[in-house]
Amino acid sequence: MLDTHARKYVQPMIQKSARVSLQLGMTANQMTVVAFIIGASSGVFYYLEQPIVAVIVLWLSGYLDAVDGTMARLTKPTPFGTVMDITFDRIVEISVILGIAALHPEAMWALLLLSVSIIISMTIFLTVGAISEKQGMKSFYYQAGLAERTEGFVLFSLMMLFPDWIIWTTLLFFTVELFTGFQRFMEAKRLLTEKDGVTDEEI
Repeated sequence: MLDTHARKYVQPMIQKSARVSLQLGMTANQMTVVAFIIGASSGVFYYLEQPIVAVIVLWLSGYLDAVDGTMARLTKPTPFGTVMDITFDRIVEISVILGIAALHPEAMWALLLLSVSIIISMTIFLTVGAISEKQGMKSFYYQAGLAERTEGFVLFSLMMLFPDWIIWTTLLFFTVELFTGFQRFMEAKRLLTEKDGVTDEEI
């Protein structure tokens, strides 16, 4: 939700960073790799009991991930760049979940539920993006929802900064993610049945 509605407020700064990076000779794919390496370290820092550092590198990687997308649009987006971006984003999230699980085994069951909800939501997101003829700012159709990447980062940050509430924040994340999956599923039903000329009443 924040990615969709609040992006316009930070886009000028992202645009400036993208242009400076391009002037320095970096490519969008190189920035994707940099964002990935920084983001994947978040779970490691958390496991080493450095939660503040873990949160900082997580948000820095998220910012650079937005920069790489703008860099791609200022030059020429590539299909492989999209694959890299989506894959590395998920690995960063996995890193955080594993780091938290290693330090808080008592929350393992809640983290497992969270992982399941992310898989469900991302499966719908990627499937609709693959078969839809619509395209947004990215090189595929982007389904908005209650939980986008920024909301995920907010909830991951709460999980890492307030370990005493780890189970409750994880369950909140699980609920939000599951609701987002339902949102995307219903939008997919509407979008794809309209495309095929089928109404809801005929299903």
